[in-house]
Amino acid sequence: MSDTILAIDIGSTKICAIIAEIQDSEVTIQGHGISKSQGVKKGAITNIELASKSIKKAINDAKRIAGSNITSATVSISNAYAKSLNSTGIVNIPHKDISIKEINRVMQTALYNANVPTEYDVIHVLPYNFRVDDQDFIEDPFGMNASRMEVDVNIIMTQKSNLSNLKKAVRSAGVEIDGIVLSGYASAIATMDEDEKELGVAVIDLGGQTSNLVIHTGNSIRYNDFLGVGSNHITNDLSMALHTPLQIAENVKVRHGSLIESSNEVIELPIIGDEESRNGVSLEVVHSVIFSRVEEALMILSKSLEKSALKEQIGAGIILTGGMTKLKGMRELAQAIFTGMPVRVGYPDNVNGLFDELKDPAFSTVVGLLLYKAGGHTQYEINFQQELLHSKAMFEDNLNDIRIGHTSNAEEVQAAVSHKEEKEHNQKDQEESDISFDDLSDLGHENRNPFKKLASWARQLF
Repeated sequence: MSDTILAIDIGSTKICAIIAEIQDSEVTIQGHGISKSQGVKKGAITNIELASKSIKKAINDAKRIAGSNITSATVSISNAYAKSLNSTGIVNIPHKDISIKEINRVMQTALYNANVPTEYDVIHVLPYNFRVDDQDFIEDPFGMNASRMEVDVNIIMTQKSNLSNLKKAVRSAGVEIDGIVLSGYASAIATMDEDEKELGVAVIDLGGQTSNLVIHTGNSIRYNDFLGVGSNHITNDLSMALHTPLQIAENVKVRHGSLIESSNEVIELPIIGDEESRNGVSLEVVHSVIFSRVEEALMILSKSLEKSALKEQIGAGIILTGGMTKLKGMRELAQAIFTGMPVRVGYPDNVNGLFDELKDPAFSTVVGLLLYKAGGHTQYEINFQQELLHSKAMFEDNLNDIRIGHTSNAEEVQAAVSHKEEKEHNQKDQEESDISFDDLSDLGHENRNPFKKLASWARQLF
């Protein structure tokens, strides 16, 4: 069975919409649209009308390519106003077997026990440690026998006003929201592999106006942080340092931006306010401006990583993703700042039909939204609609069938036991006789079978 989905990444510099088809957990992209972001600053919507126009343009382009008229979408929400807190839930297991119902109950208990501020809405409840009868670090409690279960969860929440503005902007573009995912969480889904999930990893998404840090250990996101610095700040710094228009500064950054090598070469650039005039600028100045801004951002993120108190649990190191990672030498600089930790640049994959344009770290979040919708989320998770997401539906149905059969068909079970005992009695009789009646059908009651009556009469005679 296939399902068509729409994912929208609402970023500060671009808005990307992708329509894809899910079949057997495989995601195949059908069409995409990208528009310049308006009305969004540092991850938050500042102008609903402008943001809605940008979203609508991206959606319409994706619909035109895919030939689909989908009306609901999974949307990313920035880490800008997201906070997280930990909580614990404990429940007794009355029937001793842990089902989806019990897992949902213990996670809802943990959410209930959490002190969520009134001005915040919960968007993810992510369990990172299950305990079953004092046995710690249970990977999956489903189907286990226990009298008590505990869970530690990480609750990610965002300001109600921020969430409300996001919903208004998307609905104004003609689309309903059926899923909301933290952007850093989506980027992590798109770039992590199974070994990194197992060992623990930090994913840093370096975007246009923001940078996000999420730490994944213990089967889920444990920590998330936000920094209001991105590649656009490099452009602004270059524009001021070189006295040149923003667009020219952006071109200089893309063409000559390097964190490794500096050059004494001089380039001619137009001057702000007097674009007829040219000003000679050394590339050494360009290198210095870019290096200092990127180093500052990575140093702040490094301190955030230390603050998380989870650094010792990050065995797989750092994944860098997002548009800023395209700067030459980004991995090497990060390697120097995050000492003793391996660093790699993460590209979105695990998706069929990925257009060349989308094979870029800048599109990790939107690809992560598709994978989230295809079941790439945490094994168990309560989403923004307070529903439990899991992949155990088939098994749960089968268990229910078994339980129903056990309770409501007791008479049939008793009849089956009686039938078995009677059959064993008949076989014993046949072993005592020289005549074999193995090929005769057993009708269940000896006195109703005429052939067996004849056999009994023959035994009495001889």
